[in-house]
Amino acid sequence: MSAPTVEDGRVRPVAEERRSLGSRLWYGYARAVVTLRWFVIVGWVAALVAASVFLPALGTTADDLEALGAEDASFEAEQRSAEIFGFPLLSRVAMVQRDAEGMTPLAQAEAVLRGIAVNQGAHDTELLGAIPLPNVTGAFPEAGEENTTVVTFLFADPTLSFFQQTDIAQQFAEEQLTDPEDAFVGVTGSMPARAVQGRVLNEYVHVVEAVTLLAVLSVVAITFRSLAAPAVTLVSVGTAVGVTLGVSGAAAEALDIAVPADLRPLIIALLLGIVTDYCIFYLSGLRNRLAEGHDRLEAARLATASFTPIVTVAGVTVAAGTASLVVAGSSLFRGFGPALAVTVLTGVVVATTLVPAIMAVLGQKAFWPSDTRRAVEREAARQRESLLTRTVTTRGSALVVAVVCVVGLGAAATQVRHLDLGLGFVQSLPGESGVSRAADAASAGFAPGIVSPTELLVEGDGIGDDDGVVRLGDALREQPGVAGVIGPGDAAAADDLGVLVAESGDAVRYLVVLDSTPLEATAIENLGALRERLPDLAAEAGLEGATPYLGGDTALAASIVGATTDDLLRIGLAALAVNLLMLVIFLRAFVAPLYLLASTLLALGATLGLAVLVFQGLLGQDGLTFYVPFAASVLLVSLGSDYNIFAVGRVWQLARGRTLREAMAIGVPQSTRAITAAGLALAASFGLLALVPLQPFRELGFVLGVGILLDIFVVRALLVPSLLTLVGPRSGWPSRRLHAPRPQRAAA
Repeated sequence: MSAPTVEDGRVRPVAEERRSLGSRLWYGYARAVVTLRWFVIVGWVAALVAASVFLPALGTTADDLEALGAEDASFEAEQRSAEIFGFPLLSRVAMVQRDAEGMTPLAQAEAVLRGIAVNQGAHDTELLGAIPLPNVTGAFPEAGEENTTVVTFLFADPTLSFFQQTDIAQQFAEEQLTDPEDAFVGVTGSMPARAVQGRVLNEYVHVVEAVTLLAVLSVVAITFRSLAAPAVTLVSVGTAVGVTLGVSGAAAEALDIAVPADLRPLIIALLLGIVTDYCIFYLSGLRNRLAEGHDRLEAARLATASFTPIVTVAGVTVAAGTASLVVAGSSLFRGFGPALAVTVLTGVVVATTLVPAIMAVLGQKAFWPSDTRRAVEREAARQRESLLTRTVTTRGSALVVAVVCVVGLGAAATQVRHLDLGLGFVQSLPGESGVSRAADAASAGFAPGIVSPTELLVEGDGIGDDDGVVRLGDALREQPGVAGVIGPGDAAAADDLGVLVAESGDAVRYLVVLDSTPLEATAIENLGALRERLPDLAAEAGLEGATPYLGGDTALAASIVGATTDDLLRIGLAALAVNLLMLVIFLRAFVAPLYLLASTLLALGATLGLAVLVFQGLLGQDGLTFYVPFAASVLLVSLGSDYNIFAVGRVWQLARGRTLREAMAIGVPQSTRAITAAGLALAASFGLLALVPLQPFRELGFVLGVGILLDIFVVRALLVPSLLTLVGPRSGWPSRRLHAPRPQRAAA
């Protein structure tokens, strides 16, 4: 017969312990997993091999703008323009030449002739066309310099990938611009920027994964003062990652989902973090049971029965929260949500089967060389002496703690009102990147918007012969945020070639260059204001009845950011509803879930406010990458509910036979220790995304890392226990499970 358990000075027989863990179903599950432990381990090895051999790896794309949320309407102006004129005006690849001391007239002339030769097919190149734009005197009056820079927009087969189009442009530039007087700087634009992003990710992703894995294993080693516990975690995480990539790849292929390359590191980081979290929870339970004197198999059964319902509900909560992204209108979030949900669910299945099986095999050896009994005794001693526990379980001090937490988090959250969003493909790259240097050179020679100018297409009967088109061009130059305009009558060569006035005379085009970086918040805001004024500007120029269309990268960015912002309400309501429902079901209460979720939202607001202060204030960025706040919000809310379930769920379990205060005195320190270790592992997993030298990953690493740290050290350790103390047994309403403890039975 197994030894009785000793907890809080009371001896409790194993039979009673089993009943207090929940329904017999969970203990039956634990018994089955422990009994079949070798079959479970072999089964997962086979699943890992099968996933690696037979299932497709999770595919990503770095060259599909639709994968980032762009809809077909964003390209309407460019497509319409190409149909009317027979060739496009805009390109997303540009070749930049610049000499700050001044380019020679010969070099500028050669640049123009080179473009003409490409258009006539005189060069042996895969390029379909080229439009050179020198900042010669009078060509672009608003340019920052004169006679220093030539930007040549290059056109390749649009069916080719971003990588292929960039390589074609780069090869052409290197073959043609070999003379020092050519002053070649580099190839830039949104396509080369996306291509470089993809290459940087491919270069850094495995390094980041390795460093992240080392960090989370170090957290496990320090937590348990063990070398074996990290090995258990490594096996579990490795199995989860291998199987998940295959399962997610098959699911993405079946559902025809394109996952942007930007998000793969986030998926891996999430998987590493949550599986490590659940390993820590299970191992904590096993260590406690071993310290109580149970044998290896019984300790594994009791730990599995105790934590499997919590881990399962917590994991399903995270999966359901991330899956709520399917309600989004943006294709980015519709694909992102299921990918994260599959990731989390696979991690939960691995954690609730493989980890208990390994625990049953290893027992005490899982904590080698640590002595479990001595470790638990040390922690119990610290628990009894904990000033923090006494503070958050005493009503007066709990009120002070709650007020300080709410005021502090609320103050940080007020900065969210200054949050701006953008894409910033070029600006996200390292400063030493050739794409960045070429963009800076083009900006100095012309204006920041020259790399990705905006196209304005205006259609109307006979509009090409109307003097109003010149007046409209003059009016456009006067608009806020516009650095310069090239339209009908501004460039004789362009007029002669029919670049700006359609042969039919029923359409004209303008090239609008903004005075700010074209895919960031300021440019998006300025273009939005220009879009609203366009009908009035056209009418004032005498072009009543004309139809304007805006195209280009800034218009595309505005469309993506607009679609993302429109999704905010839908995503927010769906995520909150899912997380609230899971908390209500698990706790069988309405009151506690409300303030638990409110606490998580307050921490989220503070996290985003701090991100605004750091990136837009301290670092001077124009805004955050558009998907970062939304993806991070869904993850942080779901993970906050995950920790709520573990922390409060433990108190709920202990309250079956104790007063709420007694349950908190035991459960809060226990859950806080485990959550702190798990949270540090998860914060490291997310925070190390910042090692990728791209702006979105610095933002994601900061937001998710800081968000998790605020959650574990402020919300979970201070605010939630204080609120639970203040609200008291009413937290369990409408049930009365927190009101009166059942009497304990003494052991025989």
